[in-house]
Amino acid sequence: MKKGTYRRILLLALLLIISLLFVDCAKKEAAATKEGEAKAAAAKKQLEIFSWWTAGGEATGLAEMFKIYTSKYPDVEIINATVAGGAGQNAKAVLATRMQGGDPPDSFQVHAGHELIDTWVVAGKMEPITSIFKENNTIDAYPKGVIDIISYKDEIYSVPVNIHRSNVLWYNKEIFAKNKLQPPKTTNEFLAVSKKLAAAGVTPLALGDNGIWASTHLFESVLLSAMGPEKYKGLWNGGTPWDGPDVKKAIQSFIQILGFTNTDHAALSWDAAAQYVVDGKAAMTIMGDWVDGYYTSKGLTPDKEYGWAPSPGTEGAFIMLSDSFGLPKGAPHSEEAINWLKVCASKEGQDAFNPKKGSIPSRTDGDPSLYNAYLQSAMKDFKTNNVVPSVAHGAAAGEGWVTDFNDVMTILVTEKNVDKAVEGFVKAAQKAIK
Repeated sequence: MKKGTYRRILLLALLLIISLLFVDCAKKEAAATKEGEAKAAAAKKQLEIFSWWTAGGEATGLAEMFKIYTSKYPDVEIINATVAGGAGQNAKAVLATRMQGGDPPDSFQVHAGHELIDTWVVAGKMEPITSIFKENNTIDAYPKGVIDIISYKDEIYSVPVNIHRSNVLWYNKEIFAKNKLQPPKTTNEFLAVSKKLAAAGVTPLALGDNGIWASTHLFESVLLSAMGPEKYKGLWNGGTPWDGPDVKKAIQSFIQILGFTNTDHAALSWDAAAQYVVDGKAAMTIMGDWVDGYYTSKGLTPDKEYGWAPSPGTEGAFIMLSDSFGLPKGAPHSEEAINWLKVCASKEGQDAFNPKKGSIPSRTDGDPSLYNAYLQSAMKDFKTNNVVPSVAHGAAAGEGWVTDFNDVMTILVTEKNVDKAVEGFVKAAQKAIK
C-alpha cells in the first residue's frame, strides 16, 4: 500500500472516531438537559384544575376562587384545564381517558354524589378527603343530607362548592295576579290551577325537553311529592320498591301534568321554556334554580316579573345537586390539590364563587347579603329542609342508572303507559343496585 493512501485511510478513521465521540457527547448533553428540565418541572409548584366551566358566571366564579388560592399560595402556577361543550359531556369523556390512562389532573369538577362515587370512587381512583372536613370542625357547617350524599363507606370523597335546587316552580306574577291565583302547594292544587289557566287561554306549564333530562327533572319533583323525602331517598338504595303504589301514583300524576304543557315541548330547551314564562306564553315552569340566573341575566328582578315556590307537594324538602371537586389517586401535585380543596370548602371560597355562579354555598354559614332575593330564600330553606339528591343531575344515581332512567322517561313521555314505565324503572334499578 502506498504511503499516501495509508495516511488518507488513517486520517478518515481518525475523523470518524472524532465524529462518533462528538455525537455521543451531544447525546449525553441532550439527555442531561432533558433530565434537568424534567427535574425543574417536577420541582415547580403547579395546580391543574379540570372543569367544563368555560363561560359566564361559572367561569367568573371559578376565577374568583383562583384569586383566593393565589393570595394564599402565590408560588403555585394554576393551570385552568377547561373543556367546553356538551354541557359537561365532552369534559367527562376527556377526563375518563385521562383517569383510565393514569394521567389524572390534580382535581376535577364532578357532580357530587353517585356520579363521582359510582364512576371513580368504587373503581379505587379517588382518595378520601374526610380529614379536610374534620379540620376546625368544618364538617359542622354542612347539613347531614349533604355529607351523606358525598360519602361512601364512612369516608367523604369530594367538596361541594355550591348547591342548586331542583324542585322549584317559577311563575309569571302578572298572569297569576290577573287570574287571581296563588302558587299551587300540592299536585291537586296544581291541576286545579292549570285547568283555570287553560280555560283562560294560557298554557299552564312550560316544558323544554329536547334533552330528555328536563322531563326527568320534572318527574323527580313529582316522585318526591307522591312519597315524601324518606321514601324518595329509598328509591336509590333499594329501600323503596319501584313497583309500589307511590311510584305508580307519581307516574299517573306526571301523565296528568304533561297534559297541561306546551305542545312544542320536544322542540324546546329548558331556557326556551323559561322564556315562555316571562314572555307570557306560559304561566309556570318547573326547573332548577339556574332559571333565576337566566332571568337576572335578562335584566329581570326576582319577585317582580317572576315569582317562585317549591314545586307542588315538595315544601319542606330540598332536591339538591352540586358541583364538587375531589382528589384523584396519583395526582401529580397532591399537596397543592389538598390546599385547593380547603379553599373550596371554606366560607371565603364559596361566598366568592356562588354569587357569580348564581347558586348558594354548600355551607350553611354563607353571607346572605351577597345574594339576591331568590338565593337568600334558597339559603334559608337549605338550612332547615330535608335535603334529598337529584337523579336528573347525578346526585342520587350513577351515570349508567341515569342513562337507563332517561331512556324510560323518553318512552313514558311519548306513550304515557304507566305499567310499561314501572317495568322500565324496576329493570333499571335492579341493574344498578347490586
